[in-house]
Amino acid sequence: MGNTDAAANEPIAGRYRLQEVVHREVNSVCWYGEDTAYARPRLLTRTRLPPGGPAGAHRAGTAVARITHASEVMGERCPGAVARVIDVVVDDAEEPGGLWTVVEWIDGMPLGEFLDRHGVLDPVQAARLGLDILDVLESAHDAGLVHGELSLGQVFVRDHGGVVVSGYGLAGAGPVARIGAPAYASPEQARGEPYGAPADLWALGALLHTMTEGRPPFRDRGRPEATCKAIVRLPPRSPRRAGPLTELVHGLLSKDPYGRWTGPEAREVLGRVLGEPGDPDGLGGAGAFGADPTTAPVEVPRPETSPAFVSVAANAEGGGRRRSPVRAAPVGAAVVAAVAVAVTVLAVTGDDSGSGSPAPDAAATRTAPVLPTGDGIAPGASSVPSVPGATAPTGSPSRTASPSQPVPSPSPSAPGAGAGALPAGFRVFTAPEGFAVALPAGWERIDTGRARDGSYRVVLGADGDPRNLAVTYSTRVGSDPVAVWRDTVEPTLRQGAGYDRLGAIRATTYQGRAAADMEWVDEAEGTRVRTFGRGFLLGGGEGFSLRWTTPDAEWDEAGNQRALKTFLATFRGSAD
Repeated sequence: MGNTDAAANEPIAGRYRLQEVVHREVNSVCWYGEDTAYARPRLLTRTRLPPGGPAGAHRAGTAVARITHASEVMGERCPGAVARVIDVVVDDAEEPGGLWTVVEWIDGMPLGEFLDRHGVLDPVQAARLGLDILDVLESAHDAGLVHGELSLGQVFVRDHGGVVVSGYGLAGAGPVARIGAPAYASPEQARGEPYGAPADLWALGALLHTMTEGRPPFRDRGRPEATCKAIVRLPPRSPRRAGPLTELVHGLLSKDPYGRWTGPEAREVLGRVLGEPGDPDGLGGAGAFGADPTTAPVEVPRPETSPAFVSVAANAEGGGRRRSPVRAAPVGAAVVAAVAVAVTVLAVTGDDSGSGSPAPDAAATRTAPVLPTGDGIAPGASSVPSVPGATAPTGSPSRTASPSQPVPSPSPSAPGAGAGALPAGFRVFTAPEGFAVALPAGWERIDTGRARDGSYRVVLGADGDPRNLAVTYSTRVGSDPVAVWRDTVEPTLRQGAGYDRLGAIRATTYQGRAAADMEWVDEAEGTRVRTFGRGFLLGGGEGFSLRWTTPDAEWDEAGNQRALKTFLATFRGSAD
C-alpha cells in the first residue's frame, strides 16, 4: 500500500475519505478509506467506466443493479467469504466517469500483495487458497452468478486464514474485456464472446499458475487489446513448479471452454493435494512438490469420470480419445541410451521427406522415441546418419507459387555434414512425451500445452532467439492431411493479424506417411513472421505437425534453412 494525495480530496459521496491505495489494476484502483458517517474503515474500488455519455450512464446503472443483487445473493450463500457491499456510487464528475464500490473492511490483503510479501507458494499452500476460492465460485455458479473479473486484486487473503472474494457484479461495466486484469481473461472473453462459469475456472487456473510460478500464464502486454490477442493466439506458459497441481492447471487453462476442467474435477484434485498420505497434519507434503514437472511424475490425474478434452493449447487439430498421462522418469543415463537407440533407428529406416520412397517399418518408427525418459539435450549425441531424399523449403518463392523446393542432403565434404554427422552446433533433444529431434545449441523447451487425451504441443526455442519450432501431437485428425490444414487449422489462423498463406497446401509424404505442407505469414507481437508447417498422419486419427517460425525478413538465411532441413531429417515421434 502507498500514501497518495487523494486523501486531501473531497470525500466520495460526501462520506468516504480516501487514505491509501491498496491495489491497482487496469481501469480500477482499490483504496483503503474511512466511512466518516460511522467512523469505520472501508475498502473503496473505483472502476473506470467507458466514455460515451448515455451509453456509459446506462452501463453504470446496470452495474449498480448487478452489484447490489450479487452482494445480496452471495452474502446469504457465502457469509464471510465474499466482500459485503455497503454502497455503490456513480462518479460522473469527470470524463470518463467512474463507479465506486464500497465494501466493509477486510482483515487481510489482496492476493497480489500477499505474493509480493511471501513469494511464490508451494503447491499445498496454493491448493488451500485455490479450494477456498473454488468454494465461492461454485456457490455463485449454483446461484447462476458468474464473477467474470477474478484476478489478484479481487481475492483477499485473510490474516488468520481463508479468503474473501470481491468484485461480483462488475463484469461488463468497464470498457474492455476485463476491467481489472486482462491477463486473467479467458480466451472466450478475450475474443469478446459470451462466457459463463468456465471463464471463472480459467481464472482460477491462472491464479494457481501465478501462485506457484510467480507470474500469470500470459503476461500483461501494457495494452488490454494486445494482451487479449496473445491469449487468443498463443499457448499459455507451462507451469514448472506446480508439482501435483500441474495437470489441474493445464486442465483449467484449456482454451476450449467445453473441454476445460469443471469445478468438481478441480475440487477432487485440490482435495487430493491437501490430503496426501504420510503427512501427520493432513496438509500435504509440501517438500515433495517442488520438482520440475518435466522431470517428476504427475501423480494427480484428472478424475477418470470426466469428459475428454476436445482441444489442446492453441492447436486447432487437438481432441479426441483419452490416453493415459505421460509420466517422466528422472533425466539421466536412460536419456543417453534412448538417443542412441533413436539414432540407430535413423540409420536403419532412413527418412522420406517428400521423395515418395517406400515406407519404413511403422513399428520401428513409432516405438523408438518412446524410450526417452527425460527432457533435454542428450550429452554425447552429436551425430545421426545422413538422410537421403530429405526436402525442405528454400529460396525466396513467389507469394503465389509453390514455395517448397528439394534440398539435397549434405555432402560428406560439407563441414559438419559427413556421413552420420549432425550440422555443427546441433544436438539431439529428447522429450518425455515421446519424440526426438536435433536442435541448435542452447535450445530447449520454452512452452507446453497438454490435454488429458494425450494430445500436446511443445514449443522449442531459446531466450532472445525470435525463432521457434512447435511440435504438436493430435489424437483426432482426419484422413486427408491437406484437408486438416485447410479446414481445421487455417480458419483459426485467419483470425490472427496479417495472415496470408503462401502458395497452395501441398500433399507430400514424410517418413513414408501421408503428409501435407503449408506456409504462411502473419504477425507475432508486432513482428512479421513466416511459418512452415508439415503435418503427417500416423493412422487411427493420430498425427504430428511441425511448425518452424522465423522473422519473415530472415527466412531465407542459410542458417534458418539448414535448421529446417535438420528438423525434418531428424524428427522421430511416436504415439505409443
